[in-house]
Amino acid sequence: MNTKKPILTIDAGNSSIKIGEFINDKLNKVKIFNLDKFKTFNEWLKNKGGHNIIISSVLNKEKTKKIIDILNNKNYCQLNLNTKLPIRIDYKTKETLGSDRICNAVYSALTTKTMHSVTIDIGTCIKFDLIGENKNYIGGSISPGIKLRYKSLNDYTGNLPLISNKSKATLFGNDTLSCIHSGVINGLQAEITAMILNYIKKFPNISFFVTGGDSSYFDYEIKNDIFVDSNLTLKGLYEIYKYNNA
Repeated sequence: MNTKKPILTIDAGNSSIKIGEFINDKLNKVKIFNLDKFKTFNEWLKNKGGHNIIISSVLNKEKTKKIIDILNNKNYCQLNLNTKLPIRIDYKTKETLGSDRICNAVYSALTTKTMHSVTIDIGTCIKFDLIGENKNYIGGSISPGIKLRYKSLNDYTGNLPLISNKSKATLFGNDTLSCIHSGVINGLQAEITAMILNYIKKFPNISFFVTGGDSSYFDYEIKNDIFVDSNLTLKGLYEIYKYNNA
């Protein structure tokens, strides 16, 4: 494989499109576009004619097609059910498994030094994914992320406001906004910590790989192998590209 030719990895997520440029087997640059800035993304991508491209998308078919239409005159491939992977997928409904979860699992499986590993993706949703000792994807869990929890409190109550600020929270609030913020952030912190401890209890020889746009709002002070990398999905996608172009 010619690693000198730049590779673009495109991670089309629920809230943004994230792009990694790999040169000589190293992540050289990362670019992020909000989904409502699709025209800007389109213009930027038009100037990337000399790159090989691989895309992972969790968007619906209509939105994914808009991205694919831009790539039609470029050398690209899309991660799908037919893509060869360096791990085995032991999941009952492979067709419903998000491609971002696959990318995360691939990277952790190829880099972990422990028998088991778990990826924790903290974004629109909180996703835990377990990889077994034979580099096999086993399964995981999905729960609402920060923004979804804020929105549900506003949608399903008569008077609670919709808030959007994301930051670390104090233990308790002294007005409605700070109480909502405390409940959402501290509740998620407790959930994440409890899940990590439960995995450690069941699989003592385990490591954790944390990623996602909202991962910086939480603490990971448990004494275990915990690695935080905001570009985990891009790196996993790159490993899949290499595996298919070796």
